[in-house]
Amino acid sequence: MLTDLPNLLTVSRIAAIPLLMLLMALHTPSGDLAACAVFAIAAITDYFDGMLARVRRQISDFGRMLDPIADKLLVGATLMLLAGHDRLSPAGLYPAIVIMLREIMVSGLREYLAGIRIGLPVTRLAKWKTGIQMGALGTLIAGGNGAHLLGIGFLPVDLIGEAMLWIAAVLTLITGWDYLTAGLRHAAAPRH
Repeated sequence: MLTDLPNLLTVSRIAAIPLLMLLMALHTPSGDLAACAVFAIAAITDYFDGMLARVRRQISDFGRMLDPIADKLLVGATLMLLAGHDRLSPAGLYPAIVIMLREIMVSGLREYLAGIRIGLPVTRLAKWKTGIQMGALGTLIAGGNGAHLLGIGFLPVDLIGEAMLWIAAVLTLITGWDYLTAGLRHAAAPRH
């Protein structure tokens, strides 16, 4: 179970968080780029763990349980790191809060619905939201310092990252509403 490649990839997302924290704490352009690389690799494992589990027929209850937890830990830790290191503008805090609140709400809904044996499938729009969100976070981690190191300091990297974060927040609201209405529909349905 834990030694299956898909589950190892999921666990690696959680294991990447302390390294991400350490690299961002350096406050150096090379630390920012290394943190961005660690985050990008961790984010990419989210795609591959599910795909490999399906292809290899290694879908497990452990993986189904841990995958969304790993995603939320990575996203939540990254948002807190960005806010804590003043890498978000005051306006950038709002989409970060929306994203965190939605993740908590969906986790609660999934837990409740699992208790009554109803699954809440991931929608295509939610997958797009995750992709844009991960891209935004990676961009914000690299930031202007990383852009200067790469010779592309003329790009407004922080502004691009925050714009992407706002797009992710809008998609977060839409998908959160979809999940909430589906969850409430199941909660209100009569039980046999």
